Amino acid sequence: MVYSLTYRRPPHVQARRISTASGDSGPSIGGTTLDDSQEHLQDSSINYGIPDALSFDRIIDGGTCPPCTTRDFMNYLIYIEHSAENLQFFLWYQDYVRRFDLLSPSERRLAPEWSLEQADAQALALKDNPAPMKSISPDTAAVFRGTDFATPKANIVDLSKGGPNPFGTPPMTPKSGDHGSIAPSEYPWSDSGSTLRSGFRATHDQKAAGAFEAADVKLQPFTIQPFREEISRIISVYIAEGAPRQLNLSSKERAGLLHALAATTHPTAFRRVIHTVEWSLRHQAHQNFIRWTICNGNRPRVIFARGLGIAGILGGILAAVLIVLSNAGRGWRVLSAIGFAIGIATLVAAWKGMCVVLHGMHHRHLRPWELFAEDDDASSVLEMKKDSFDTLGSSNSYEDQPWVAKYEKRNLIRKVFDRE
Repeated sequence: MVYSLTYRRPPHVQARRISTASGDSGPSIGGTTLDDSQEHLQDSSINYGIPDALSFDRIIDGGTCPPCTTRDFMNYLIYIEHSAENLQFFLWYQDYVRRFDLLSPSERRLAPEWSLEQADAQALALKDNPAPMKSISPDTAAVFRGTDFATPKANIVDLSKGGPNPFGTPPMTPKSGDHGSIAPSEYPWSDSGSTLRSGFRATHDQKAAGAFEAADVKLQPFTIQPFREEISRIISVYIAEGAPRQLNLSSKERAGLLHALAATTHPTAFRRVIHTVEWSLRHQAHQNFIRWTICNGNRPRVIFARGLGIAGILGGILAAVLIVLSNAGRGWRVLSAIGFAIGIATLVAAWKGMCVVLHGMHHRHLRPWELFAEDDDASSVLEMKKDSFDTLGSSNSYEDQPWVAKYEKRNLIRKVFDRE
């Protein structure tokens, strides 16, 4: 690809929330659907000056090469922008729509479509009715008694009664063949013979139930609907408050989504939320990712290149002064232009995050998480890669990964001349 000399990399986009539940004018996209705004979303790369070969759709579809693959995009969101849950949820939703369309007509009829009229009516109801108060312990209620923050008695719950015993011994995992005699009926069986309770099934169900209760959902979810168990896990991982990969949703958006998921598991229940997520990916994360990828050197190398550029300019000035003060002819003064040219080119490129030396060799610095991949255990590296694309994985925290401590111990000179 050849572009004009006036080409500029995409500007950095500050993080901002785009609400689908707001009725105000401006960035709100609640009045449109994904189908209505798809053309505008697809043109986002053109608006930001990103070439078609690096468009968002081509990256997601796997039509790009390193360092602009889906894996690189995911790594950027994990380690740089710290918002990988958006891409993880978006990839899951695409696969969920595909799998839902493969269901038989009889199964699809069990999960009716969640229409825009229902979504608007639910949003209006949530706007008129304030969110229910959370239950608190008697000790906390005693502190606020007699003040404006006093809690009604109905919201005071004695946590010492009725809760599970934290010191109780959990039941043994039954062996295959003991399904009918040992396992409780409310915990279904997995293919391996153990209950899904031991495989975090009960944890996901409890978190999902807590999310429904917090949103004041009166209707109990229909368990016969397809993918109901998977939806419960998605709620516990992405939707519930305090979830390991909690999406950046407002309380109204979260409550509206939970009311929709209580009624159906149809993909249209996620219409508003997935629109917000996709908008953030296309118009913020993708643009910042391309801008970051264009930089072929790490920060120490770029700062070092800026220093070289300034040194080159000062060297050109010094050479010009010395030639002027000497007895050399005027023709020799042109030699100072070499220092000016090299210094200005290096400084301008470094100011844009580029190293001219690496650019001339068509190289780039390895990222810190790539730098120690060969030194780490192959199984741990593979596990780390799987976790980022695992829909129901743990949080996206990376502070405990081995490369973090190793890179911090690396001295400045080695960082400047890292492997390429």
